[in-house]
Parts: sequence; structure tokens; C-alpha cells
Amino acid sequence: MYDVIVVGGGPTGLMLAAELRLHDVDVVVLEKRDEPSGESRGQGLHARSVEMMDQRGMLDRFLAVSEKFQVDGLFGGIMKPWPESLDTAHPYGLATPQPVTERLLDERARELGTEIRRGCEVVGLSQDEDGVSVELADGTRLRSRHLVGCDGGRSTVRKLIGVDFPGEPATVETLLGDMEVTADQATITAVVEEVRKTQMRFGVVPGENGVFRIVVPADGVSEDRAAPTLDEFRQQLRAFAGTDFGVHSPRWLSRFGDATRQAERYRVGRVFLAGDAAHIHPPTGGQGMNLGIQDAFNLGWKLAAAVDGWAPEGLLDTYEAERHPAGARVVENTRAQMMLLGADAGATALRELFSKLMDFEEVNRYVTGMITAVDVRYDLGEGHELLGLRMRDVELKEGRLYELMRGGRGLLLDRTGRLSVEGWADRVDHVVDTGEELDVPAVLLRPDGHVAWVGEDQEELRGRLTEWFGAAKG
Repeated sequence: MYDVIVVGGGPTGLMLAAELRLHDVDVVVLEKRDEPSGESRGQGLHARSVEMMDQRGMLDRFLAVSEKFQVDGLFGGIMKPWPESLDTAHPYGLATPQPVTERLLDERARELGTEIRRGCEVVGLSQDEDGVSVELADGTRLRSRHLVGCDGGRSTVRKLIGVDFPGEPATVETLLGDMEVTADQATITAVVEEVRKTQMRFGVVPGENGVFRIVVPADGVSEDRAAPTLDEFRQQLRAFAGTDFGVHSPRWLSRFGDATRQAERYRVGRVFLAGDAAHIHPPTGGQGMNLGIQDAFNLGWKLAAAVDGWAPEGLLDTYEAERHPAGARVVENTRAQMMLLGADAGATALRELFSKLMDFEEVNRYVTGMITAVDVRYDLGEGHELLGLRMRDVELKEGRLYELMRGGRGLLLDRTGRLSVEGWADRVDHVVDTGEELDVPAVLLRPDGHVAWVGEDQEELRGRLTEWFGAAKG
């Protein structure tokens, strides 16, 4: 019997498995595909995901194979520079193709001891008071204490546990793929610049090894969502650009719509949903893969606490309470961005208005913080202005804050030297440090870096430790 079965071996499932293995949770990842798909829908990590990789000691791996970016057009294609006052020590994204992200997370999960099974399709699921039973397509049966569905927008797990997936159906579709072209770069640049004056869902972007990322509106909305053909790309490119750029040798071809849906519940008993299994939306703003990784980062330590037996009552319920609103916000802002990307006169006027608004530093910072998720704040009740926010990386006398969080434990960062985590030392580290960047007496950080308490009163601290890390030992 496993502690946790993770269904789905994409970035969300692999990140979750790695988080669980930090705490020696016995986890298996079941992936339907025999091999990685090679499709690169997710094009990189936003600032909050970059922070998470730093918090777990993986950032150097990503930096070695990625380019930093502060891309203009982060929201609805509106070209504005990044705000200077974004609250992060990592004010950039990483251009990392999804297959590379999957490879790095797969390596990390395996290094930590994760069992990963490919070619394993889940076809049945049931649960009782003691655990979850799973049936695979080949007749194999497995059992675990908990299960997490990270199996995409058409999630089998979500369907098997009967969770509704309400939302808005697609009204437009866009073709997306990587392929080679024969047109020269000067021609491509000139044509794209002209087309994007009226059609924002269009692009021909150079990548590595002579391969271009092609984006072009589809001819209507397909019924079966089957992968488009190269001829369909050629037809739509000619319709919008007057040329097909000589596209050939496709690496992969796909289509996506503007449907937005969100699972009504993220938890049913011992079964959880994360990533696209819990929410789907257009890829505007590049938030999808990041949102799933952030779901995993929130759930991992809580599920590990339940397995280890110290989770306080209600801790597992905070996953849905915190991540459902985060998912809803992404669903909403992608709907808004799709309106801005429209080709009619109303959309053009709306885009011009938003462009003027984003000239204000406060508006630009708000929008960029929303897209990059560095401003996510969980509702942890009333208190200090930092409560519920994740803490940015700060320089301490003992090093950087994120370097102290590599083990996935809680952390009391104490400038007073008078506080104690006695009774919780097996779950929470205590660091006394008077670094100048920390301007509060002490902060209690959860394993995901979000602030659970700010103050200097020991009794208050004990209450928060009990609330988030269970009963004291001894």
C-alpha cells in the first residue's frame, strides 16, 4: 500500500511527487503516456515558480538551460516594461520549454526516490475510510492512503469521483505548433507586424535549431479537438497573412480554445485534484503550467503532514480553501485577456484604454504581480500586512532565506532571540538572525514560504504553531 498515488506525470504531478518525497512519503506516479509527448505548450516559469525552484534548491538546474526574460505583452498582448517595484528577489521569468521542465522535475523526483510508472492508465477508482483503490487498464490494482489527480483537463480522476467542471465553452480556437519555415526573417517580421495590428492571436516566433512557434486563429471551433494538420496551418496562415511562410517539417501541432472551467471541489475524501484537472483556461499570460506547479507546492507539505500523522485538524481542507480562489483568479483574468485579444473595434478600443491605464506604475505592478503570482495572498485571518503572503527571498547573516527552506520544513525567523519552537522542532526550524532586510521581530513561515504569523509574543506563536503544525511533542 502506497502513501500517495499521483495520477499524471506532467509538471504538476512531478512537482507534487518531489515535495512528498522531501518528507519520505511513499509515492508512485502513474502516467498514461509511454513517453513524454514533446509538446511545449508551457513556455516558461513565472517569477513565483522561479522562487519555488529556488526554495527547493532546483533553480540552478533551470538557469543552466533557460534564458531569463522580462517579456513585454505579459497581459493581453499589451506591450509594457516590467514594473521596477515588483516584490521579489527574482524579478524575471525563465524561458524553459515544457519538455525541459518535465525532464528536470522528473530527474528531481527520481533522485528523491519517487517511483514513476509509464503506460499506466487509470480506469477505476473507489475509496473508503482507510484508503483509495485504483484499477489500471491492464487489470492491475493498487491501493494508497491518498490519491491526487494531476491528469489534465479531461481528468479521469475528476470524472470518477463525480466532481462537476462548470464554466464557459470555447467560442474561438487557435492553432499552435512548432515547425520550420522557408521564409526569411525580414519577411516574417514585416508580415507579423502588419497582421498583429488587427489580429493579436497571431505570431511566428523563432526558437532553437531553426524551428518556429506558429500561432494562428483556427477556422471555427472543432467538435472533436483533434490535432490540426499542416495543411490547416497553411490555409489559416494564408487567410490571415497572405502567405504560409513555407511551413514544413512540423515537430508537433495542436489547437486550443478559450474555454474556461474550474472544478467545483478540489477534494473529495482522500482524493484531490491539482493542475489542469482542477482548472482549464486559455494560455494567455502563460499561467497554466505555473498554476499547476503552485497547486502542488501548496498541497505537498500538507499531504505529507497527514501521512506523517502530525497534520492539525482541517489542514487538508486549506488546500481547496487557498487554491480554489487562486485558480478562479486565473480563469477570470484569462477571460479578460481574451477580450483584449479580439479583432473587432470594441476590443481595439478596450486594448487602447488598458494600455493607457498600465502606464501607471501601480496598475502595471498589480497586473504583473497577478500574472506572475508573486502577489498571491491566502486568507489566514486578520493580522499583520504580511500575513498570508509568501515572503520574498531576503539576505540574512546566515545566507539567503530561500537557502534555509530547502528541506520543505516550517521556519521561524527570529530577530529577538527570545522565541522558541520547543515541541515542534521536528517540523519547524528556528533561525535567529538580525539581517537588515527583515524589518519585523519574527515571522513564522509555512513550508511553502507563506507567512503564518508575525510578532514577538511566545504564546501567540505557540497558537500559530499548533494551528499549522499540530500538537507539540513532549
